[in-house]
Amino acid sequence: MASPLRNLKSAWRRLLRLGTSTLDGVRLVTAADRVSRDVRNGIFKETYEEPERILIRAALRPGDRVLEVGGGVGFISLLCAKIVGAANVLTYEANPAMRETILANYRLNGLTPTLRARAVTARGGDITFFVSKNIISSSLYQRAGGEAVTIPSDAIDAILAEWRPTVLVMDVEGAEVDILPASQLAGLRALILELHPHVVGEDALARMRAHLAGLGFRESSVLHKSSLFLRS
Repeated sequence: MASPLRNLKSAWRRLLRLGTSTLDGVRLVTAADRVSRDVRNGIFKETYEEPERILIRAALRPGDRVLEVGGGVGFISLLCAKIVGAANVLTYEANPAMRETILANYRLNGLTPTLRARAVTARGGDITFFVSKNIISSSLYQRAGGEAVTIPSDAIDAILAEWRPTVLVMDVEGAEVDILPASQLAGLRALILELHPHVVGEDALARMRAHLAGLGFRESSVLHKSSLFLRS
């Protein structure tokens, strides 16, 4: 929840119509014609991706290799890059409309994590993706107002074998319950997941958690809808 000070900062930044803003040392495009109102307001209030920010700082350490699935505006990949180095961060973003914004944010920060404008799925291949005007609601699941587009995807196990990440950061609006149970998640020591019970239901999440527990992951921290799972 935004504090009164954060609300004051947000109002001041909106009044100035800032084209960029800084959050946790990361510069981000905030022009109204480049990012959605919800994202812009979250950046201005300093609440944008707050649970993930906290969990990333708690979990990442030098030497980690990060796979991010659901790149958004590029903020999380940049935050990770500041900890482990841009050469150790690979991010996937399925929404083709976000590519230029992500690259603009990379340029603002002088960092270039590897970006793949594709989805991640259990088996790979072309899939239907639903693009929302509010980018944070774009999803593999059809939701109100989403426009269906066909995009390529890579299989999760193929990515893990190629990239060999130690940490997975995932925010895919519910598709986590399809992707993660299809994999043994080889090589990963930590998962930072935003969960979406309002999209997929508690039963699907319970099955996913049971799969993760069977692989040795324990849910060590929960912040709002986001969880940190550590492998024992």
